[in-house]
Amino acid sequence: QVQLVESGGGVVQPGDSLRLSCATSGRSFGRSVMAWFRQAPGKEREFVAGVYWSAGSTSYADSVKGRFTIGRDSGKNTIYLQMNSLNPEDTAVYYCAASTSTTITTSTMSYNYWGQGTQVTVSS
Repeated sequence: QVQLVESGGGVVQPGDSLRLSCATSGRSFGRSVMAWFRQAPGKEREFVAGVYWSAGSTSYADSVKGRFTIGRDSGKNTIYLQMNSLNPEDTAVYYCAASTSTTITTSTMSYNYWGQGTQVTVSS
């Protein structure tokens, strides 16, 4: 059974940092694309960042470029999302997703596996 389990969410103040983790199990994602999406109340789920696991190539949404960094630890079958300079607009439920494709795409339709999500709240 494939599982993606996110952790690391919480409540922080504007300007703070958080690091989200996504632990994978049940299959190898060594030749897959992994990504983070987020969904704010009343809005559609949107792409945040993606990584092609084997090559390490990455892609980011314009809204987080320069502030967020996606990474992977192959030894731990885990991907990360380091989030710096957080602002209230980053408040959302963050989801980890995996695709059997080798191309990083921003569409939710391209991802086969999803985690349950972790809440990030940025508020003063």
